[in-house]
Amino acid sequence: MKFSSLSQALARSSVVLGVAAATLIVPLILGQSSSSDSDTTVSKPLSKKEQKRREKQLRKELEGPWKKWLNEDVTYIITDEERQAFKHLQTDEEREQFVENFWKRRDPTPDTEENEYKEEIYRRIAYANDHYASGIPGWKTDRGMIYIKYGAPDEVDSHPSGGSYERPMEEGGGETSTYPFEDWRYRYLEGIGSNIEIEFVDPTMTGEYHMTMDPSEKDALLYVPGAGLTMYEQMGMSSKTDRFNRTDGTHLGTGNMPLSESQNEFSRLEQFAKLQRAPVIKFKDLQAVVDSTIKYNTLPMQVRADYIKVTDATVLTNLTVAFNRNDLQYQTKNSNATATVNLYGRITTLSRRSVNWFEDTVQVGPIPAEMLQKAMNGQSIYFKSIPLQPGTYRLNIVAKDTVAGTMNNFEMPLHVPEYQEDAIGSSSLILADQIERLPTTSVGAGPFVIRSSKVRPRVGDTFKQSEKMGIYTEFYNLGMDQKTRKPEGSVDYEVVSDATKQTVIDFSEDISHMPNASSSLVTVEKMLPLNKLSPGKYTLKINLNDKLKNQTIKQSAAFTVTS
Repeated sequence: MKFSSLSQALARSSVVLGVAAATLIVPLILGQSSSSDSDTTVSKPLSKKEQKRREKQLRKELEGPWKKWLNEDVTYIITDEERQAFKHLQTDEEREQFVENFWKRRDPTPDTEENEYKEEIYRRIAYANDHYASGIPGWKTDRGMIYIKYGAPDEVDSHPSGGSYERPMEEGGGETSTYPFEDWRYRYLEGIGSNIEIEFVDPTMTGEYHMTMDPSEKDALLYVPGAGLTMYEQMGMSSKTDRFNRTDGTHLGTGNMPLSESQNEFSRLEQFAKLQRAPVIKFKDLQAVVDSTIKYNTLPMQVRADYIKVTDATVLTNLTVAFNRNDLQYQTKNSNATATVNLYGRITTLSRRSVNWFEDTVQVGPIPAEMLQKAMNGQSIYFKSIPLQPGTYRLNIVAKDTVAGTMNNFEMPLHVPEYQEDAIGSSSLILADQIERLPTTSVGAGPFVIRSSKVRPRVGDTFKQSEKMGIYTEFYNLGMDQKTRKPEGSVDYEVVSDATKQTVIDFSEDISHMPNASSSLVTVEKMLPLNKLSPGKYTLKINLNDKLKNQTIKQSAAFTVTS
C-alpha cells in the first residue's frame, strides 16, 4: 500500500486492526467515516439512511470478483477474523493488499515467486469440481469441502453402489444393505487429531454425498421391520425399535452396549465442529518475527550445526538447539509443572530465497511440583536433521516460551561443505555427551542418530571432570590398498591446554585396525575420560594421515572442563 493511500485509509478509519504476518491496516467503518471526495473527517455519527446507503454500496462492490474470492476461492480456509476484517475494507487497493497478505501468511516458502499453498488450493478446487460434482459444483459438496481443506485422505473405503455390508462390531455387527457411502481416513490433521475417520453417505442415490455423524445413516434397511438386524438384535439383546429411542444422535443397533470412544456422542460432535473450521495456521506469529528485522533476546538459547556427508551432492545438516531449563517459565496444573517452547526455523540462501523450513515444540515435563527445583538444572535439547546441497545459507530460528511470552530470534550462517572425489574430506568434529551404538532395528531413525550410532552433541562444549567427552567425526574418500581392500594411515589425537600450551593427551591409532574402516568412510567414535584434566580451556586436535593418497586433513575443537 502506498503512503498516500495509507494516510487516506487512516483518515477514514476510527479503528486499526492488525491482520496477518505483515501488519495490515483495516478501517472499521460503521460509525464514522470520511467523505469519499475529501480527507476531512466527519465528526458526527452517520444517519441511519447514510449507513444503509453505504452498506448497500459495499455489498454492490463485493458482488464482483471480491465476492467470488471470499465465498468460493477461500471460503473454507479463511478464518472468521479474516472474513470480518475483509468485509470492512473500503477500497480495492486495501482488498488487494489483504489478499496478498492472506496468501503470504500461508506460503511455506515466502521468499520464492511461487506460492505452493495457493497453487495447491486452486488445484484442489479443480479436482473437487471434476470428481465430486452432483448437480452442484464439486467445491460446494461436503467431500469437496474436506478435500479442499485437508487434501487427499490417506485411505478411502468407497462403496459407490452400496449393497451388502458387514457391520463392524462397534456398529452392532450383522449384515445389512447400504446406500452408497465413503469412509475417508486421515492419519493426522493439525488442530483436529490422529486417526480421523469421516463418513459420507448418499441416501438419495443421486451422487450427492453428505458428511454424517451417524454411522447408521448409510443403512438402507433401517426402516424395514425385521431386516438388516444387528448381531445384538439377532441374539435378542436388543430390538430394532430400540434404535429409534437412542438419545446419542445415532440409530445404532448396539442395545445397551457402550460405544467406543470414537463413536462417543461428544467426540463425534467435537470432530464435526472442528472439521467445519478453517485449517490452522501453525505458529504464524513466529514466522512473522522471522519476516521482520526485529531481534528478540529475552529467551536465551544455544544453536550448533554439524555436517555429515550423504552423497557428493547432499550433506545432512544437523541442527541442535539447547535451552537452559531454569530460563523457561513453568505452568502448574494438577500438581505438575510444564514448560513449552514453540520453534519456527527457516533456511534461506544469501539472497533470502527460502530452501527449507520447520516448526516444532520443545516441552519440559510434566514434572511433579515438588521435584521442579531439581529438574530445572540442565538443558532441554531439540534436534533437526535437514539435507542440503553444498553452499552457504542463512539460518533463522525463532523460539517463544508460550507461558512467559519471551522470545528469541537467532540467526547464523550455515557453511555446508563440498566434497571432492579426488580429495579426502571430513564431517564436523562433534563433541558429544552421549555416543552409543544402536540396535539394527533403530539404525538411521530417531533424533541424534548418525548412521548406526546415537550421537548427542554437547551444545556449549563444556564438560565436568567427572564426565567422559564423546568424540565423533567421519573421514571420506581415502585411498585403498588393492590387496587388503582397506585404507592405510593413522589418526593422531592431541589435547592441548589453552593456558599452558602444553600437550596433556597424545595418542594415535592405525586406520586399518579401526572398526569397519573403508576407503569411502572412516568413523571415529570415542569416549575420552576427563578426570585427569584440571579445570580450564582446552583444544582437541585430530589429524588424519592418508599414506596411499599422501594427504592430510586436520580438525580441531575447543572445549572447557569444570570441576
